[in-house]
Amino acid sequence: MQAERQGWASRLGGPWLARLAALIVLLVAWEAFARLLARPILPPATEVIAALTREVGQDLAGHAAASLFRVLASIGLAVVTAAPAGLALGQSRRLNRLLAPFIYLLYPVPKVVLVPILLLLLGVGDLPKIVIVTLILFFQILVLVRDAAAAIRPELLLSVRSLGAGRRALFRFVYLPASTPAVLTAVRQSIGTAIAVLYVAELFATRHGLGYYIYLQGSTLFNYPAMYAGVIAMSLLGVGLYGAVDAAERRLIGDTNTSS
Repeated sequence: MQAERQGWASRLGGPWLARLAALIVLLVAWEAFARLLARPILPPATEVIAALTREVGQDLAGHAAASLFRVLASIGLAVVTAAPAGLALGQSRRLNRLLAPFIYLLYPVPKVVLVPILLLLLGVGDLPKIVIVTLILFFQILVLVRDAAAAIRPELLLSVRSLGAGRRALFRFVYLPASTPAVLTAVRQSIGTAIAVLYVAELFATRHGLGYYIYLQGSTLFNYPAMYAGVIAMSLLGVGLYGAVDAAERRLIGDTNTSS
């Protein structure tokens, strides 16, 4: 047990120390450049960090919670819709041939252009913002899960069926282990884009969310330290989600490998 703990510490200590060192270098460079530029549009890092600690106790925490809810709801909705669809496409060549042209045309479309349309169709509130982020994640998950399911060797399916496995056993022991890495990879790759689109979506018809907060502080109140505090909060949201998905991938893939 002690050796296992030391192993985890050695694996995690190196990357985290490197990331901490990189963060310190970036903050020092930011501070030096801001002092050299000496313009209100770029306050020093020390002022921004002070504004961040101050604003968290006021409005910033509520705006961050609203954005976090929208992203988590989008991830959940995208996974429960795209993963089964990807499995179906990956195991049915006929269905894939039928729908592949539509996926080919819709996948590259920048989803951010749909924000005004969704606002007109779905109205104000959380729903259009959740839908637009879900669309981004949906196609990423759909394509990767489809490819992972299509790559399953037919002899593997036959061998599992020969042991008397039904649909539930096939899903648990074949399809789920094959699709889980694809789902997590798609979510991780899409987080940055999803956060960027969420920022754009929160500029319209809302008074809650980090996108609204950043725009309000920077373009209306001209409170640049608070604006950058919102930018840092949105960055931390993306980094936190990325780290959470990365940790889930290590845990789930490790469990899958152990069980297999």
